[in-house]
Amino acid sequence: MLPADLPDALRDALAAPLVDHHCHGVRRDELSRAQFELQITESDSPAPPGTTHFDTPLGAAIRRWCAPVLDLEPHAAPAVYLARRAELGAGEVNRRLLEAAGVVAFLVDTGLERPELLTAAEMGRHGGAAADEIVRIEQVEQDVAEVADVAVDYMDSLAEELAARAARAVGLKTVIGYRCGLDFDPSRPSRGSVIAAANRRLSDPKERLDDPILLRHLLWTAVDVAHRRGLPLQFHTGFGDSDLDLDRADPARMTGFIRALQPLGVPVILLHCYPFHRQAAYLAGIYPHVYVDVGLAMTHTAAGSPRVMDELLELAPFHKQMFSSDCYGVAETCHLGALYYRRALAMALKSRIDAGEWSAADAARVVHMIGSANARRVYRL
Repeated sequence: MLPADLPDALRDALAAPLVDHHCHGVRRDELSRAQFELQITESDSPAPPGTTHFDTPLGAAIRRWCAPVLDLEPHAAPAVYLARRAELGAGEVNRRLLEAAGVVAFLVDTGLERPELLTAAEMGRHGGAAADEIVRIEQVEQDVAEVADVAVDYMDSLAEELAARAARAVGLKTVIGYRCGLDFDPSRPSRGSVIAAANRRLSDPKERLDDPILLRHLLWTAVDVAHRRGLPLQFHTGFGDSDLDLDRADPARMTGFIRALQPLGVPVILLHCYPFHRQAAYLAGIYPHVYVDVGLAMTHTAAGSPRVMDELLELAPFHKQMFSSDCYGVAETCHLGALYYRRALAMALKSRIDAGEWSAADAARVVHMIGSANARRVYRL
């Protein structure tokens, strides 16, 4: 899995258990081929007729690296792979692949909770790891909006429910980048504007929240909760599902908000970031409360992941980087997220050692920071 000629200290550090600081539940049910293929792409559409989502970097990686975990030869054909998956059953597949990731703690975004997905506790049990919750603030808002009667109740209940959920969590997360882009007005909205927007919201509360005023109010309410409880706040940035406008997901667009938060000291964690990981690295280098990962990119760029990791390491301070798999839907994404993180980091650091820029001891120390120590410090694990 790792290059053969790594220094022993670096190899040992890369083999150490990881803290997966951002992931989701994987499915407990059996999947058809069509269902499985939709779980290995960020698209919400099937591959065009006569083609397959296995013909992607991630699809090739599943056949190469996940097949042996299921007792198949590397590069097994998709039909053979899926037949073996069905033969073992979802429970055994999940156990094998989650354990193979070598994760000691899962921090699970529970905003996508559905009956078919493993809970945070189940992710931990299947993976032989600890598990904690990351609260998605937009899901809390949805729950509050569906029961609030008037705008003032909505505002009070939102603050109360966020505080209650945060008391059981190790962090908060927002997907405001999906809802209105990261180029939002960084200021707190006025109380009057929030009341007016809340009245409009409560007239049709089952709709997905996309009002910029209420999203900013939600975000600043979450900031207040995070500040009181000493919790970090995660932001989805960079590429993702098809309902995201990529040009508005550049984390550099939220620089004004990052500046506004600096006096409070609330840690801002920029998730995924690709293809804006260089901008994210800059922000992490400039602002003391900003952290970064390239989680989703490791899995989806697969064999190309060393280039992404190398570019992140160009500028981002090593004490500001973290590992995440962003696994979701199928446990293959957890195993591959960890595998390509380790491979990409190994190749990037080996090139520095070979050039005489780094010592093996320094490389091993950085691996320890990025793989687990930074997350333990920031999330207070």
